[in-house]
This record gives sequence, C-alpha cells and structure tokens, in this order.
Amino acid sequence: MTEVSQPERLTLAADFDDATLSQWRDRVAGVLRKTGALGADDVPAPERLLASTTYDGIELRPLYTADDVADLPSAGYPGLAPFTRGNRPEGAVATGWDTRVRHAGPDVAATADAVVTDLENGANSVWLRLGGNALPVDALSDVLGGVYADLAPVVLDAGAEYAAAADALLDVFAAKSIAPSEAIGTLGADPIGLHAQTGEQQDVDAAAALAARVNGSHPKLRTMVVDALPYHDAGGSDAQELAASIATGVAYLRALTAQGLSVADAAAQLEFRYAATAEQFLTIAKLRAARRLWARVCEASGVSDAHAAQRQHVVTSSAMLSVRDPWVNMLRGTLACFGAAAGGADAITVQPFDAAIGQSDAFARRIARNTSSILASESKIAGVIDPSGGSWYVETLTDELARTAWREFQAIEAAGGIDAELAAGGIEDRLEATWHAREARLATRKDPLTGVSEFPQLDEEALRRAQLPPGDRTGGLPRVRYPEAYERLRARADAHVAETGARPKVFLATLGPVAAHTARATFAANLFAAGGIEPVNAGATDTVADVLAAFVGSHTTVACLCGTDMAYAEQADEVAAALRKAGAKAVLLAGKPTDAYDGITGFVHKGCDVLDLLATTLDTLGVSDS
Repeated sequence: MTEVSQPERLTLAADFDDATLSQWRDRVAGVLRKTGALGADDVPAPERLLASTTYDGIELRPLYTADDVADLPSAGYPGLAPFTRGNRPEGAVATGWDTRVRHAGPDVAATADAVVTDLENGANSVWLRLGGNALPVDALSDVLGGVYADLAPVVLDAGAEYAAAADALLDVFAAKSIAPSEAIGTLGADPIGLHAQTGEQQDVDAAAALAARVNGSHPKLRTMVVDALPYHDAGGSDAQELAASIATGVAYLRALTAQGLSVADAAAQLEFRYAATAEQFLTIAKLRAARRLWARVCEASGVSDAHAAQRQHVVTSSAMLSVRDPWVNMLRGTLACFGAAAGGADAITVQPFDAAIGQSDAFARRIARNTSSILASESKIAGVIDPSGGSWYVETLTDELARTAWREFQAIEAAGGIDAELAAGGIEDRLEATWHAREARLATRKDPLTGVSEFPQLDEEALRRAQLPPGDRTGGLPRVRYPEAYERLRARADAHVAETGARPKVFLATLGPVAAHTARATFAANLFAAGGIEPVNAGATDTVADVLAAFVGSHTTVACLCGTDMAYAEQADEVAAALRKAGAKAVLLAGKPTDAYDGITGFVHKGCDVLDLLATTLDTLGVSDS
C-alpha cells in the first residue's frame, strides 16, 4: 500500500491551462461572425455586442472578471455593517425567511378562514388591507380570531386609517392576553407612501407621534412602513425605487427623532417594502444595495449597530403580472421569489398568479405559499448565507446600482425631500420618462412577455375570478402593468369575435416549400397572435396561383409574405400585385424593411413596433376600437 498525500487545496482545473480574456473574446467573436453580427474584419469586441443597458443606464456585460471588483468597497460580512450581505450573521439558514400572505378582500368571514388556512400551510405572517372598500377596521378582531398573534406577526395596511387600525390591533393583543413586550407585527403607518398613492400630502408628525407612543410599551412592534411599491408600480426603475425609499426613510427618521426617539430607536421603527421582478439578478442587487444605502444613512446619523440593518419586506411585482395566460405568472413569481430570497429579504410575499384578474381563489393562494416553501425547503435557497456574495457580476451590479440610486436620492434631498418632490411632480416626471422608455421596449418586444407578446395562446379560455371592490384611492402616481397594451389589443379582437362570430385573420402568403418559409411564417404567426389575430398559413406553394387560391379561401384582406430573401427577389412584386388585385388592402412582408419591392405596405421583423403594427392591422381589418 502506498500512502497518498492529500493536497491542502483541491484545484479542479489544475490539469488545464488558464483561460484568458482574449481567448474568450476570440471564441465568442467567432460565433458572432458566423451569425453575421460581427464582420469578418472587425476587431473582436463581443462585450459591446452582447451587452445590454438597464433603465438606470447601467451596462450589463456578458462577462465579469476579478478586475471588475478589485476597486469596489468591501461588502463586509453578513450581520455587520454595511449589511450588504444580510442583516444576520447566520442569514436565513436557521429560520428561513418570513413567508407573508396578503389579504384585501372585504368579506370578513372568508378572509378569516383564508388567513387560518394560510398560516396552517406554510405562511408565517399576515398582511391585511383595511379601511375604505377593503376589510372594515372594526372587523380586525373577527379576522384574527383564529390567529395566534403572539406567534404570527400581523402587518397592517390601512392607508389614512392607520391610527384606528393600530388601536384595533393593540386591542386584539390585549384581548388575547399578549403582553405588550411580546406583541409582534407592523402597524403600517406610511403617510408619504399614501401621498404617493393619492396625490394628497399627509401628516407625517401624527404617524411619528403614534410611533413614539408605541415605542416604549411595545418594543417588538414596528410602526412605520417605507413602501417603495408605488414607484415601481408607476413603471419606475430600480434606482428610482431605491432612492425614493431611502428619501422616505430619512424623512421618517427626522419626524421620529423630533418626537423624542433616539436615532437608533427611530430606525428600529421602520420596515422597508420593495418589489421583486422576474429579473432575478437585478432584484438581488437591488436588495443588497438597499441595505448598503440605508446603512450609510444610519452611519451618517450616528447609528452603526444592528439598528442600522434594514428590515426588508419584498413583494413580487404587480406590474409584471398578466391577465392573459396567467399561469405564466407562477413562473414569474418563482423567479421573483428566488431573487428576493437570494438578495436577503426578511419577509417575502409571493402574489397569487391570478392577482391581476380579481380575488384570488384557494388554489392560487396555495401555489403562492408553496412557491416560497419549495424554494426555502426543497431548493435550499435559505440554506446558504448570501448565496450571490462574491459573484463578480452581482457585486459589480450592487455597487453600480447603489451609486446610481444615491445620486437620485441626493437629487430628491436637494429638491426639499420626498414630500416636496411628490408635491412638485419631479418624481412623477422622472418615473414617467422611465415608463416611456419601458413602453418602447415592450412595444418592440425587446422586453418580451411570455404568453402575451411572445407565444400567446389564441384559444385560451379566460380565467374568471370574483372582482375586488374598486380602489378608494384616486390621484397620485399612476399604476401600470407591462402587458396592458397587448391585452387591450387582445380584448379588441375578442370583442370582434363576440360580435361577428369570427376572429380577425391575416393570410400568410408562404412562398415555396415549408422548409423555405417556416422560420418567417412562424415568427409572423406568433407576432399576429399577440394582437388576437389568427394567422392563416397557405402551406407549401409552387406558383402565384397557389398563393392566390389560398388567399381567397382565407376570407381576409391583409396578407403577409413569408419566404426566403431569394424568393422575395424572384416573386415578391408579382405576388404582392396579385394579392392587391384579389382584394388585399394591405400586403406586408416578413423581413427587414427595404424599398426593393413594390406594393408592400409594411414589414414584419425583429425590432419593429409590434403594438403599432397590430393596431394598424386591426384597423385595416375593420375591427372596432371601442
């Protein structure tokens, strides 16, 4: 037997030569030349061709190296300032994250049953919408009748009625014999968030006075919420959402300390609420950057201990949810929950997949709960402290996002603070500019929406849900959903079906054998379906007469040529002229725009304004827009 010595460090790639950045560039450039994206004589610079830019102007590169993080400030250690790597040294390993469920339906008995069901099946805390058209504030004790409120934190969202709701929750604690020192939860006072939602400035001092009253007697209760969702829901960017939240947090620190609280106690009264999207890396970086930014504020205010750790409640984005093909929302919610968990969120709310349609049913709520449970328990995301820590990409993105958000925060402060900016409309103007940029990318499908702008199902059966009562908050920042424009076109087409019994159609004038036209025909069919328009494929054709015969049988007045560039050069003019003579009001061509062909009224191609093309096509087909 020969004794084998064990290496102190196992290097898996020890038998291979080190790869260099120039080698990577050469390999990638070779692939790009084959696709035509890079010319044969171009100097290899694939980073620029493969890079993308966020709505904050941050470049996302295809490859990051150790050089990218060499000069970055230290992210520290989990549980220590600047808390970039998490609030607790052990992360979520011991307890996981808080799975928080939201209820907003006005039916007291149904909500009480649903809350208990959620808590018995994986949820850890309850988030209740109260007041106005939601649950009555005076029914809070009935809703929480079956809840062990000393074990399951209750988070309130009562808008302007936060003071009455807070008293009602304190009464519930007393009725359940829960000592003030053991009461847990969040009272949900957020006057600045309410200002953003309604357009009406609120009394911040009154909310701070409530916090001062509760602070001494209920040490485990948080009074104030810094809700950044209104800025995200208005179409804002990640940095805009972060900056607004930090500016709001600073305003609350000022108000709370004016009521006599120490800065540390004031910071402990705040819970921050952020949105998580299907862009998982941006979500991870946003949450890490948020903790770093808030730690900087606390440090400047004289707080450097655990009170400087930002408490985060993260909610899967409402803006990304679709009404069409809502089942895809389960996947979006999974990605968003993953990003929130990997980013170190303390509490996560996965919205049910049918949340954009109406009142969620038991199945949708169960799937939402289980999404969080699977990621925490089966996928073991909670089993790793700061799972993205050390990633050159994530560390760089965190730093760039934090710096961009800090500049935006400073601009808000220079303008007089968050309340002043909301009153003057400065924030709304910047959010609107971001939304317009997002609209342009949605329209061209640079930001694709699966099941809506990409791979829609024309024959899908609409999901029906009981409608929630209309919101009682008017004015303020707008609320948008990314799929809305496409869904309006689908609704327009569906109304035509209901009225006429026939779906609007576009004839795909396929030239040549299937193998020659299938790529462009498939692309065009997918595009037209996004507007509720049925594509009618001619199939394999040999002659112009074959195309015309199929067109006459399609009973439509819009045609789209689909074939190879060679087929277009040989047949496009003749086929277009024949189609126009046979009654086509518009003849489109699937391919890059060119003036080489006569009789073509538009082009279907990657990067085109899909929304405009679909709306124009529906107009041509005589589909009413009402």
